[in-house]
Amino acid sequence: MNDVRFPGLRFPGLHRRGFLAATTGATAALALAGCGGSGERAASDGTPKRGGRLRAAFAGGGAGETLDPHQASLFADVARAKALFDKLADYGADLSARPRLAERWESNKSLDRWQVTLRQAVFHDGRPVTAEDVLYSYRRIADPKQAFRAKASLEPIDLDASRATGQRSIEFVLKRPTAEFPNVLAAFGAYIVPANATEFDDRPIGSGPFRFVSFAPGRSALFRRFDDHWDGAPLLDEVEFVVANEESARVNALLGGQVEYAHELNPTTARAHEDGGQIEIVRLRNSAMQAFCMKTDRAPFDDQRVRQAFFLIADRQELVDGALSGAGEVGNDLFGKGYEYYAADLPQRTQDLDRARALLKQAGAENLKVTLDTSAVAAGFTEAAGIFRDQAAKAGVTIDVKMGSKDSYWSDILDSGTLCCYRSGAMPVEAHISQRLLTDSTTNATKWHHKDFDALYQQAQSTRGKTERAAVYERMQRRLYTEGGFLVWGFADWIIGTSRSVKGVEAKAPANTLDWARFDRVWLA
Repeated sequence: MNDVRFPGLRFPGLHRRGFLAATTGATAALALAGCGGSGERAASDGTPKRGGRLRAAFAGGGAGETLDPHQASLFADVARAKALFDKLADYGADLSARPRLAERWESNKSLDRWQVTLRQAVFHDGRPVTAEDVLYSYRRIADPKQAFRAKASLEPIDLDASRATGQRSIEFVLKRPTAEFPNVLAAFGAYIVPANATEFDDRPIGSGPFRFVSFAPGRSALFRRFDDHWDGAPLLDEVEFVVANEESARVNALLGGQVEYAHELNPTTARAHEDGGQIEIVRLRNSAMQAFCMKTDRAPFDDQRVRQAFFLIADRQELVDGALSGAGEVGNDLFGKGYEYYAADLPQRTQDLDRARALLKQAGAENLKVTLDTSAVAAGFTEAAGIFRDQAAKAGVTIDVKMGSKDSYWSDILDSGTLCCYRSGAMPVEAHISQRLLTDSTTNATKWHHKDFDALYQQAQSTRGKTERAAVYERMQRRLYTEGGFLVWGFADWIIGTSRSVKGVEAKAPANTLDWARFDRVWLA
């Protein structure tokens, strides 16, 4: 990794061997050093104070990183995007849609037309955010020549028929009745950009709480407070995003005072520093689905019996205990445990090696050998791969664990290989389905392509009554539970570390929700 440079500060790139002072017992005073920037400072920690630069370390995506918010896929991408841009709505801690740029919304009786009224907001160059900006943004996302993340979520909208009814009002015409249309407005990646904007890496213009200063892909990005933000100006003068792909580098940078916020720490690190250490540990419960992704369109996982055998090979508690050090809870091969519409009544799967062997024999897959792609790109991935390899051996399956590049893992696994480690942040169950399990979903990692399943999703979306809608979602989940491609073994706590000078980090916001990585509400004491 290249050196990371900051105005007025230069230190080696954030890698495993860096920051020797931190690993040899840096003091708490050192950990608080380097909270750069100007502005007033607090005499006490109790009252929010303005000023300073917060430096936040995230795992990144290498030299191919972009500030195009419609291409945001990694947590670092999303954190940067939400600092620069706004969506019409976003998900609250309970995964319900909360108004953002949209001041309000209402539907007609048949649920196929929705009127959205924008609040008064401006872009960083002073232009007002208008209905035309919204329609341009959504049409850009929906461009059939592109593969933007939110495309599948916006599919219910007839963007040719939708129109501006005023400078700050839009009538969205839908292809079919959609009871949960606000979730579409909150969709992952559905950010609003100025009309006709096409370039984002040089000097992007958004309406978010911070405005652009500089960007070095795969290294750092610096943003400055936007005083005219509709939701109030941030307390910080600046926020700097630093790329550090290795967890040890993020921890050491935090301990050594090179950053004040470290995203995604592992449970072992958290335990070492949780009781009166020199850093603060924040746990976001039930934030990350942990899974193995089986590609259902290719051998051996194009055979449903092989997928069912792998469901039965997994000892989920052992995976949670070993890969997550107990910092999470077991999964049941479905996304969204505890969220609305989650099929909680399905029996909890447990390991059954005899039944797994029988299914493999029926499928002609005795003595099966398969490659499991993994990487140190995410906490617990390499540990989970090793544990599952040993579990599979007891069923006569040989798993070859293949370590992938941290820089390219997320782009590679969506199309290549047959079995891989996978995770997802929080989102509504219906959003997970629309983005990952429909035939035209742009991030369909399991290659789950079934037109009758797509039709059930459309039926659920069009069902007005919540009880009736829940029944359709349960039917879909029962099918995934039986024959899907996600072996969901756990749900992990999301762990963040901060210096003791950092205040205002929300502890009840799962990753991907509105208040996660929300640096416009953070301050330096």
